[in-house]
Amino acid sequence: MKILMTGGTGLIGEAFIRQFPEHQFTVLTRSISSQSAKLGVFNNNAAMPVKVDFIDTLESLKNLNGFDAVINLAGEPIIDKRWSPKQKHIICQSRWSLTQQLVDLFTNSQTPPAVFLSGSAIGVYGDCGDQPVTEDSAVEGTDFARQLCRNWEQIALGAAPYTRVVLLRTGIVLAAHGGALGKMLLPFKCCLGGPIGGGKQFMSWIHYQDHINAMQFALLESSISGAVNLVAPEAQTNSAFTQTLAKALNRLAVFPLPKKILQLLLGESACLLLDSQNIVPQKLMQSGFEFKFHRLKLALENLLKSPSV
Repeated sequence: MKILMTGGTGLIGEAFIRQFPEHQFTVLTRSISSQSAKLGVFNNNAAMPVKVDFIDTLESLKNLNGFDAVINLAGEPIIDKRWSPKQKHIICQSRWSLTQQLVDLFTNSQTPPAVFLSGSAIGVYGDCGDQPVTEDSAVEGTDFARQLCRNWEQIALGAAPYTRVVLLRTGIVLAAHGGALGKMLLPFKCCLGGPIGGGKQFMSWIHYQDHINAMQFALLESSISGAVNLVAPEAQTNSAFTQTLAKALNRLAVFPLPKKILQLLLGESACLLLDSQNIVPQKLMQSGFEFKFHRLKLALENLLKSPSV
């Protein structure tokens, strides 16, 4: 496939390019020189001859004729900074504006790509308590994370008259380097890890390998459209997650992080760590997708087996 990708130099985008060299990629990036040095090495790897081209603006495209698929993963990191009004605006516009540009390009295409994978997150569901949540569950509420994802999805669905739209409702992505796990490792290695808040909130996680395999599955499986929960089949409470990670590292996890302290440190964005989300990947399972890492213990053992971790 010839794929136009935004967010191709992030954790998931780069992993996808590495995993599926049979595709030809055009990657949108703000810095062609630095990112071509990072991803362009694939072009010269005889063992993995990946074709990667770069553009620094969508304005260089008049339409999407010639592309088979579009993968839209770009967006300002949501938890790296406090949610000031300015930062909220940056987070929203980095997703909404770019997605609208892509929808406009679909509209202008005589032969549009057959599929549009567009990013979203399980934050669209908000705090769900212990209740299992599927793609059919209601999406309500007015908090920032829900509004962000809901509007993002609605913009992407503007391409539905022209292509098959798949909304990637991504959970907590686990990878050996980067992502949520990368931020957790240091305190846990120093025996400073522990449950967050009461520890009873559910965490819906996914191994990055399953995430990119699910994306490939969604690209090829024409029956899949609309919202898709990209999470492992077995969500864990924060307390159980903490203990499993500590055991995998052969460390203790005895330093809880109280809710009020976390809210003081992070402000409104603390909800991303305190909300309970027991999300079920119903659509993937019903479509026949096979998870390689359906249990947290297996996922962590795989990710932490490298001596450098």
